[in-house]
Amino acid sequence: MKFLGIDLGWTSGASGMCCLEWRDRELHIQHLTQATEIDTILALIDSWITPETAALIAVDAPTLIPNESGMRLPDKLTHQHFGRYHAGCYPANLKRPFAQRTINLGLSLEKRGFQHADTINPRQKGRYQIEVFPHPAMVNLFQLPRILKYKKGRLGDRKIGLNQLRDYIFGVLPHLEPALNLANIADYTALTIDFENLTGKQTKAVEDQLDGLICAYIGAYWWYWGSAKNLVLGDISTGYIVVPSGV
Repeated sequence: MKFLGIDLGWTSGASGMCCLEWRDRELHIQHLTQATEIDTILALIDSWITPETAALIAVDAPTLIPNESGMRLPDKLTHQHFGRYHAGCYPANLKRPFAQRTINLGLSLEKRGFQHADTINPRQKGRYQIEVFPHPAMVNLFQLPRILKYKKGRLGDRKIGLNQLRDYIFGVLPHLEPALNLANIADYTALTIDFENLTGKQTKAVEDQLDGLICAYIGAYWWYWGSAKNLVLGDISTGYIVVPSGV
């Protein structure tokens, strides 16, 4: 079973992508990279996951948007459940400039056999896709009092936040179930590079890839535990976001 995380650039720009493989009762990193164009993202998916491969794709983007205006139900629920952690998500509706791009990615995944899985039978092989949101997931998985501040603000502050995120990845994910095996981190610059002298563009590249890794892990956590240890905010009719509920 493979788990692919996509931190999608909603309108343009690079998307972080990570592919994990479940083997020997652990998750192993197979790929960690960036892609910009949707065609490139889909080409990477096709090269990493053959038509015969069981996999779950976890996307940080609203791939289901039924509402013409306002906020989707899952967006409202992130603010209700996680607003005090500063982890409410950006509202999505069909009038937003990103809507067609994010919806089309979900439809392209459906054409490849990845069906939306707002419910799942844990540890059953199949081809699934889900929407995820890293901030509330990290609040619960890492038991944070507030989100890590690595996406906005001064470059130096963002680097501090990214260092914290990487420390949590190393310090927590290998000890959860399912466990993330980090034996091959030397193969992936985002997991080893010193942030101190990075430019803003280079820092953003690391951010995208680490977010892609978190997305992939959320997908694996959903597949492994299902509703026993996850929240589902919304459903297929309203749009939905899968969030680990605790460790």
